[in-house]
Amino acid sequence: MSGFRDLKTFIANNGLKKAKGPIAVILIEDDAAIATTLSHHLKLGFRQIIALSSNPLPEAMLPLAAHPAASDGAAPRPDSRVVNLQFNTRHHQAHVDAVNMVIDAVPEGTWLYYCYNSEFLFFPFSESRSVGEMLAFHAEERRRAMLTYVVDLYAPDLARFPDAVSLSEARFDQTGYYALGRRNREGGFHERQLDFFGGLRWRFEEHLPADRRRIDRIALFRSTKGLKLQADHRFDIEEYNTYSCPWHHNLTATITSFRVAKALAQNPGSRAEIRDFNWRNSVPFRWNAQQLMDLGLMEPGQWF
Repeated sequence: MSGFRDLKTFIANNGLKKAKGPIAVILIEDDAAIATTLSHHLKLGFRQIIALSSNPLPEAMLPLAAHPAASDGAAPRPDSRVVNLQFNTRHHQAHVDAVNMVIDAVPEGTWLYYCYNSEFLFFPFSESRSVGEMLAFHAEERRRAMLTYVVDLYAPDLARFPDAVSLSEARFDQTGYYALGRRNREGGFHERQLDFFGGLRWRFEEHLPADRRRIDRIALFRSTKGLKLQADHRFDIEEYNTYSCPWHHNLTATITSFRVAKALAQNPGSRAEIRDFNWRNSVPFRWNAQQLMDLGLMEPGQWF
């Protein structure tokens, strides 16, 4: 498609030089729940969404503007806050390259967020408060990054939903989450850092490489000069990887994600061995933040 810009060219033409956050970078890997993913994050209040895809997204997958022109009979147009750019999202370190390019391009101090299609951010009270309000409070507590837990969603029946995705019947694990101390290079433990596990990555760990079993991701963070995201979803500035400040608990958030379920249901090495993902601790996902807070899957901290 002519006019389908790539991320590198967009940045070179100063497309992000004066950008105001919070900005979401969403990597589109397949066709699952693209429109719903984009709409969900727009409703949270992100000022701009950079939707990265290998091929141009059909216009039907792009959210419509909230206030389309009504007087001239023109068809509603896609929301201008969503910018679809070309990028090789199937590369194994696509998140590293894309996020670091955006970090270098935006004004210092810009709040950024990243995820993949069929992933949905929830934070405490997100049904009634915007992501901008939440991050403003987080910044007042002198925090420049926020820990997010990636909670696996899955369809209840792989016979009906072979790609493991069902927005209307999504389920997840209500128990089975745990944390271990994070080792440093000297053999000790990092201060205020933990490795978190659970969900499908824990129950089907034999099908996942050891370096992909953690469910923690620093998905919300503030850009700063020289900051680099690493392949394991951590940053090269250690304070960014902490779950709280030294003096009290801070906000955390949750990303509910079909990504692991899709991979397990479709990869040749696992699909023949997995009949379904349900177990005794599976529960329906109600698509609200309160359910996740009630189960301890995110922390409101001092924000009430």
